[in-house]
Amino acid sequence: MTSSAAASNSTASTAPAGTLDANHPLRDGRTSDSPLITAYRGGKPSRRPVWFMRQAGRSLPEYLKVREGVAMLDSCLRPELAAEITLQPVRRHDVDAAIFFSDIVIPLKLAGVGVDIVPGVGPVLDKPVRTAADVAALPTLTWEALEPIREAVRLTVAGLGKTPLIGFAGAPFTLAAYMVEGKPSRDHLGPRTMMHADPETWTALANWAADASGMFLQAQLEAGASAGQLFDSWAGSLGLADYTRFVAPASARALDHVRGLGAPLVHFGTGTSELLVAMRDVGVDVVGVDYRLPLDEANRRLGGTVPLQGNIDPALLSAPWEVLEAHVREVIAAGAHAPGHVLNLGHGVPPETDPTVLTRVVELIHSIPAE
Repeated sequence: MTSSAAASNSTASTAPAGTLDANHPLRDGRTSDSPLITAYRGGKPSRRPVWFMRQAGRSLPEYLKVREGVAMLDSCLRPELAAEITLQPVRRHDVDAAIFFSDIVIPLKLAGVGVDIVPGVGPVLDKPVRTAADVAALPTLTWEALEPIREAVRLTVAGLGKTPLIGFAGAPFTLAAYMVEGKPSRDHLGPRTMMHADPETWTALANWAADASGMFLQAQLEAGASAGQLFDSWAGSLGLADYTRFVAPASARALDHVRGLGAPLVHFGTGTSELLVAMRDVGVDVVGVDYRLPLDEANRRLGGTVPLQGNIDPALLSAPWEVLEAHVREVIAAGAHAPGHVLNLGHGVPPETDPTVLTRVVELIHSIPAE
């Protein structure tokens, strides 16, 4: 099989996205008027919505307790445990959304690709994917293999009530970058080289990753998640021309799996200040902004066309309260220029964060009237 054939066959087991069930939280009224979904849709929420990337994780002692003796990927694939971890920060912090506890390499694992999370390193593949033959040999992710994900979402949604769940997936470039390098990389030289040295193989790999991520997100949304976020952790290593030519089509392909469902879609990347317009143009409702760019400038670059999410600097979570409070208020003021604003961090919660600080930040945000 050629690499192009592998790409065309990679969706063979995809369940086509249709409409959400009548008992889905977005359709039965549980989350459709929630502060998060209202802000994502450009409306005026009843209170300022806030949630944090990586809010379910190592900053919480209750998370460390339930994860004792359980490997990371195993914890993602035990539905009861994944649901419990997802719910923990909602109980503790009163955030306006849960973010599904999982990992971007779970679609690889479920497809049968040899991958594990090595403590202190990150995702490591048994064998990097670097040639047309390697891409052609990739297994196909089946809809049936995603059942643990759907079950975890169902359990989570049952415990959330009117609080929406955000589904997520890694964007194709970030997923493919791990696959080419075989492990985390600082400069992502391997995938950036492949784009130009062997563009056909790169396209086939990016399409495989797009379909895997798209199916992963589709499973979450159809099982009850009320919004979806595509994370492109490593897109900031790319220039605009390379992103537009080699990455944006695959990101759009991933979102094609879910864009007809009617759930708000968010796109977030780190170091992507120069890519925001291109990231919006893959077809999303909300753009996440990292801590490097003020929200008023991000809104200017985007022409005031979409709600924004972000962008409290995670480094300030350990600063004196008066410094952090002033920063949060500055972020709120900058976000007021956008058609909608959901407060978040400009990246994930650092594991050493004092969880009582996050709770206090949520209380502060909720105390400032929505405008």
